Amino acid sequence: MEIGETSGIITSPSGYHIIQLTDRRSGEEVLVEQTLTRHILISTSEIVSDLEALNRANQLKIRLDSGESFETLARTNSDDRGSAVDGGALGWVNKGQMVPEFEEVMLYTEIGEISFPFETDFGWHILQVLDRRSYDGTEDVKREKARSAISQRKTDESYQSWLRRLRDEAYVELRIDEP
Repeated sequence: MEIGETSGIITSPSGYHIIQLTDRRSGEEVLVEQTLTRHILISTSEIVSDLEALNRANQLKIRLDSGESFETLARTNSDDRGSAVDGGALGWVNKGQMVPEFEEVMLYTEIGEISFPFETDFGWHILQVLDRRSYDGTEDVKREKARSAISQRKTDESYQSWLRRLRDEAYVELRIDEP
């Protein structure tokens, strides 16, 4: 809504509302550090030992260093099926979004570089950092705060409704034994 604009009728569990926006506070800009990255994952299992997974990852690193396409090798070798179809692309990753071991390597790898194989709880990874940016996440933060507030309010309303129903359905019988 724009300042001075009036909404239509909004229905909520509390009743009907008409809202007019009279002013808007300008909040601080929230900059989020993001890294555009892709990876190849070699998972360990009962069939693939840790040593075999490491050897496969080392062989893939040698092939990458010799000029083979990261995208092609990710499609044909990565055990992360979600990113493998996109050539290993993970998109823009926020700081704190990945497991610590992955994030540490990602943050210290230069743009355009391919990392050496490293291990996380998911298996052995090779990653490539494609770009870095500071993203204005102000709107995302506001949206998340609004979602959280609405969710909390709905939870509180449900809890109060449940308590009212419990009290309404409670039956108490007083029996006094006379001697």
